[in-house]
Amino acid sequence: MKLWGGRFSKNTDSEVNDFNSSIRFDQRMYRQDILGSIAHAKMLGKCNIIPLADSELIVKTLGEILDDVENGKIEFMVDAEDIHMNIETILTNRIGDAGKRLHTGRSRNDQVALDIRMYLKDEIEEIKEMLVSLEKTLLDIAGKNLDTIMPGYTHLQKAQPITLAHHTMAYFEMFKRDIERLCDVYKRINVMPLGSGALAATTYPLDREFVAKELGFDSITLNSLDGVSDRDFVIELASALAIIIMHLSRYSEELILWNTNEFQFIEMDDACSTGSSIMPQKKNPDVAELIRGKSGRVYGDLVSILTTMKGLPLAYNKDMQEDKECIFDAIDTIKLCVPVFEKMIATMKINKDNMHRGAGGGFTNATDAADYLVKKGMPFRQAHEVIGKMVAYALDTNKALSEFTMDEFKKCSEIIEEDIYEAIDLATCVNERSVTGGPAKEAVQKAIDAGIEFVNFIDKK
Repeated sequence: MKLWGGRFSKNTDSEVNDFNSSIRFDQRMYRQDILGSIAHAKMLGKCNIIPLADSELIVKTLGEILDDVENGKIEFMVDAEDIHMNIETILTNRIGDAGKRLHTGRSRNDQVALDIRMYLKDEIEEIKEMLVSLEKTLLDIAGKNLDTIMPGYTHLQKAQPITLAHHTMAYFEMFKRDIERLCDVYKRINVMPLGSGALAATTYPLDREFVAKELGFDSITLNSLDGVSDRDFVIELASALAIIIMHLSRYSEELILWNTNEFQFIEMDDACSTGSSIMPQKKNPDVAELIRGKSGRVYGDLVSILTTMKGLPLAYNKDMQEDKECIFDAIDTIKLCVPVFEKMIATMKINKDNMHRGAGGGFTNATDAADYLVKKGMPFRQAHEVIGKMVAYALDTNKALSEFTMDEFKKCSEIIEEDIYEAIDLATCVNERSVTGGPAKEAVQKAIDAGIEFVNFIDKK
């Protein structure tokens, strides 16, 4: 007999029961469900809603059930539908009528809202730890490559010289925002919904603030309808996770390009690469490719949750059961990708000479040549035109700007002097850009120092 079966004269059809059941995926919330029930039982006893002896017995037995689950001594039942009914059924089987008092003053609607919030809080903390570890690896790579000059790109065309440190710190900033987004989402998840009942709260004098404090919530929900039907926090977390995987995918795409024979900027470690079943020479960047590919499923999880919620009237609807598989999949995918991505970049070989040669081609110092003329008094638009013609001449003669003779420079503009060679040297081009946020060694070192402060701050929270 179902715990809710009093109204029904027939047993649930077996196929309907399987279709309706969520235990196959929501059983991962067993710990949160039990801890939530322990706090609820304590409150019921404290408020004299149930006998204190029953409250204490429930709390003690739930603790034993938690130990048994974690030691693999309990197998959950599909017939019991979900993790909430499974735990309550096990409890009632062990202590009888006292166990039946646990559900006093609550509904599965506010119970599941509580469990998913507790579960997501725990998962956010784990993902933040992974991202902080990744950030530390990025800081290490940047710190070792302050003088590693490479080409910067726009439109995948060589644009201006930068350093690998500067490029790496761009991704540090992306993942920093990801961590900040997770912290921000956490604030809105950390609101306790238990006490909302099915939709209209309860007539029992619950001490909701006590339960919130027991479970580590900052506050309680202020509308019972919204308390059971709100899944904004799931959507918001799914969005944050989609942005994380997007950043991982962008970085992976660049590493895939850099790992090609055409670029040869990096070489993936053997331990983070795979081979071909037919081509013996192949060494494939499968880790980066898989991460790039998995972005699609996390995007799909976000769209799925948004679509599920878009037409739901207040308050709870069974459709909302679909939120869990989506957010669980997004979480699992992120937790799978971040550590292996960190290992991949930590072990890759950086070909500094190839990066420097790459920066030397494509006239990446052309803007600096134009700036040189401007500093000599020429209007920028005129300087832009002069250097454009200079580049055209260089292409015709198959020369780099640094290979021009002084006579060739003079034919372009009489104001050019010998100091042009230093002005368009790649190191000068990089280190003259010392504004905050620029690629100069001094500016990047400041960014690294600020990054170290950030990860230390997050570590201490």
